[in-house]
Amino acid sequence: MSDDDLIARFGSARHPERPPGHPVPDRVDDETVAALGELSAAFEVIEEARGFLYAFHRRSGTADLALQQAVDHLRRAGHHELADEIDQVLVGRDVLPGVWTYQLVETYDRTYYDVWQAAVEKAERVAGAGTPHLAESDMKVQEQSREPSTREISLRSSGEVPNDA
Repeated sequence: MSDDDLIARFGSARHPERPPGHPVPDRVDDETVAALGELSAAFEVIEEARGFLYAFHRRSGTADLALQQAVDHLRRAGHHELADEIDQVLVGRDVLPGVWTYQLVETYDRTYYDVWQAAVEKAERVAGAGTPHLAESDMKVQEQSREPSTREISLRSSGEVPNDA
């Protein structure tokens, strides 16, 4: 097998025999599928933002623990006054007045993320007959069952692309 023969190495992406992950229910029209797909895509951005918030929480906590080690090291190195001053102004400091990062995460989840999640779930239930990811499922069917492009067909017939590729 040649490394240049991608189909032989990895197989075809086309699988028209496979059923869709979530068939679109008969009573759900194309406009609804598109709208639910847009809503799902927007929620995925919220999921990503939430991940960044959790990363901020973890990194802030990791930095605080590393700071405490550095302060201890300053003390061991004989810089007691400096260590005490840094300890006093930074160790255990709020990221916002009265708020630590875990509280940001909890508040974000409760007042924003949970509302988004409930709205998306309701839209899927009411407009999508309870089925999530209808647009993506439809895309899977379209992409895996489509015929090769016109350019690919013309290259095959001209002999530039092997017929078994």
